[in-house]
Amino acid sequence: MVFDFFQPLDSDFFEFVQGLSSQALGRKVVFHSETDFPNIEKAAIAIIGVTDSRGLGDGNYDVDLTHVRKEFYSLFPGNWESQIVDLGNIVPGNSLEDTYYVLKNAVAHLIKNRVVPIVIGGSQDLTYAMYRAYDQLEQMVNVVSVDSKFDFAKEDGFPANSFLSGMIVEEPSNLFNYSNIGYQTYFNSQEEIDLIEKLYFDAYRLGEICNNSAIAEPVFRDADLVSIDLTSVKSADSGNFVKFNPNGFNGKEICVLSRYSGISDKVTSFGVFNHNGSEKESVLIAQVLWYFIEGYHYRSKEYPFGAKEDYLKYIVPLEDEELIFFKSDKTERWWIEIPFLSGINNKLRRSTLLPCTYEDYLGAIDQEIPERWWKAQKKNLV
Repeated sequence: MVFDFFQPLDSDFFEFVQGLSSQALGRKVVFHSETDFPNIEKAAIAIIGVTDSRGLGDGNYDVDLTHVRKEFYSLFPGNWESQIVDLGNIVPGNSLEDTYYVLKNAVAHLIKNRVVPIVIGGSQDLTYAMYRAYDQLEQMVNVVSVDSKFDFAKEDGFPANSFLSGMIVEEPSNLFNYSNIGYQTYFNSQEEIDLIEKLYFDAYRLGEICNNSAIAEPVFRDADLVSIDLTSVKSADSGNFVKFNPNGFNGKEICVLSRYSGISDKVTSFGVFNHNGSEKESVLIAQVLWYFIEGYHYRSKEYPFGAKEDYLKYIVPLEDEELIFFKSDKTERWWIEIPFLSGINNKLRRSTLLPCTYEDYLGAIDQEIPERWWKAQKKNLV
């Protein structure tokens, strides 16, 4: 079984947990120990540590996650009822591909059992292994990456900087959409920016999100897999002074984005990568994880789990067609319908709803077609 490759947490860590307040999160989690492995069937969320950082190519091949766990489990939970388990660590295999194999199969097993895996890396190329887990689920995948770079193939060739190329090019091709949140223009060539546009992917500059983080919420609402590169946070807030970043998200903004990920009914896997496991960085990583789980406990089981009939329907006539919007009375969130077009090459089997904003609806009234709707239509026919 794939979990045979997981390393249990050590006795020093369990001594630390026993010293925590009885109300602390660490006293309510079921851990993988030398003698016991958590019951997956009773879990809702599973923490997986992956210590392999070879994808960065910086010589730091094995990151220590002890500080992250100690910070995280010292926090107090919200009004959380779901069972959280910590499965321990996947240690580096003989090759990166060995690590990918174990992570891919572990994530697939958890998702099949309706458990949300939270992966603490490790280098961000581990996102590729998480993406490949969906091969076994036979579905198209929407990936959201919070990152200052697009991670296409670069001259250095290191996997952490090029994993997106593998998602796009390698078979089976299950990637329906990729969205980048927080890219910084000077870290990305014009050729890469043009390619994102050509593939009808979504990309939001750092400044756009910092000015109005709410525009990212529909993007996360439509995601299956969310990957956070911690170097997208400025060093003053992340505590990472090994790789100094003067610009990036602040601590509050990255936690807001993490909460959007958690609150999304559609997100089935989440990961935080590209950090050094230092004490300073661990404080923010712990809070990012906390906000994801907090968001998870506020999921509203709306579309695609609820019926369209449960929402208010708004029809906006345009010159050549109609745009159909839906609004939830429960959360006041909005969706726009992508129609099923019969008789042509079509990735959709039926009409579907794309998360959007109230501003998209107002724009449609002024005869402005929402950009994400237009891109989704184009991707559907490619």
